Amino acid sequence: MPAGGARIGDRIALTITGLGHNGAGVGRHNDIAVFVPYTCPGDEIVAEVTEARRDMLIGRLVSLRKESPSRVQPGCPVFGTCGGCQLQHIDYAQQLVLKTDAVRDALERIGKFEAPKVLPALGMTNPWSFRNKAQFPVAMRRGRLVAGFYAAGSHYLVPIETCPVQHPLNNKIMTETLKVAARHALPAYDERSGEGVLRHILAKVAAETGQGMAALVTNTRTLPREREVAQEIANRVPGLVSIVQNINQERTNVILGPVTRPLLGETTIEDRVGGLRFRLSAESFAQTNPAQAKVTYDLALAYANVTASDVVVDAYCGIGTITLLLARKAGKVYGVENVAAAVEDAKVNAKLNRLSNVEFVLGDAEKVLPDLAKRGVRPTVLVLDPPRKGVDNEVIHAALAMMPERIVYVSCEPSTLARDLAKLASGGYELVEAQPVDMFPHTAHVETVVLLDKVGDTTASGNPTAN
Repeated sequence: MPAGGARIGDRIALTITGLGHNGAGVGRHNDIAVFVPYTCPGDEIVAEVTEARRDMLIGRLVSLRKESPSRVQPGCPVFGTCGGCQLQHIDYAQQLVLKTDAVRDALERIGKFEAPKVLPALGMTNPWSFRNKAQFPVAMRRGRLVAGFYAAGSHYLVPIETCPVQHPLNNKIMTETLKVAARHALPAYDERSGEGVLRHILAKVAAETGQGMAALVTNTRTLPREREVAQEIANRVPGLVSIVQNINQERTNVILGPVTRPLLGETTIEDRVGGLRFRLSAESFAQTNPAQAKVTYDLALAYANVTASDVVVDAYCGIGTITLLLARKAGKVYGVENVAAAVEDAKVNAKLNRLSNVEFVLGDAEKVLPDLAKRGVRPTVLVLDPPRKGVDNEVIHAALAMMPERIVYVSCEPSTLARDLAKLASGGYELVEAQPVDMFPHTAHVETVVLLDKVGDTTASGNPTAN
């Protein structure tokens, strides 16, 4: 029997009462949850069932009987077709409320924390034009070279002329590179045949310095007429200091390949965070919202509350942004990262900022942390900033073996955050507070910075609201 007695193709009336983790609105039919994308809490709708599972239904919006007071006009003409944003139809202030609720719900429901202290999500004054990195896939449509983003859950390219959440320089890099590529008859890569040249246009901009990078991701080791192509792009896009070619000849969904070569200018761009200088390559991972990244870093530093007597381990450190910010005040900081290019960038950044009290270790956190413990490293502060999947059990065990006074957990996924915090809590830590940060406006994603204190620890807490 299908869930709730409904079958695929049935139309059902719903009142949307919440949001799911992927941003779809949630209503109930015969006490079964129904998930309907692009709906808003408070909407009264008619939905058509598109998928019937044993314990849930998935539907598509057919009609709005009554609009929620929080519903607004989306700011992008391809919203609902492009898979990049899920919440542009919801008033931004309400987005922040919903994201705060999502963090609290995960901590209570998954983590089993009673009345956790979750502060209101910190949002942006202007939640547009904030993304400093874009990876635009390229395709041929009716004989024309186009770029854009994939539709949700597919590899169908939705062509765009401009993206309202991207920095204007990223949009210009995309549009002008397309024109140059078309003028030089560079064919787009075809996933089905494996033929063609241009796969993606990667655009980056350094928020503080304004420096721009264009990376042409190709299916070929060489780029036809590369000097002319690079020079024309540079002439069309003021602010570009780096034009590179990244070579990816694999039949894969992974965007970047293993080799990057310069075409014109530098191989990196330079940005500044908290007064420190950072070099960014095409492969470097850095937060894509610099304004909210600064909010996140400031919170992590306040929670860590380090002094010259502290030893810090920063797991999943990337190019070392938080690591180096901590190193200005801590006695010793270890950065752990499993991406070789990021570790090399981090080492360069440490030298660039003349910070010698930092050691970067290449490897998986679940292996490196136990090794550091065997070396006698006993951090007073542990920073965890893992990918969406959260941390492995080996990292939890290593953290509990090291027993730092404070753990600062930076998360991009509330469900895995709650799971990991519950394990740390059972090992002797208490959740002091959680601060959501809206790193990705108009999407279902939310960043959260959490402070954990060792139970019974009498040292000064890093909790800024407790002082």
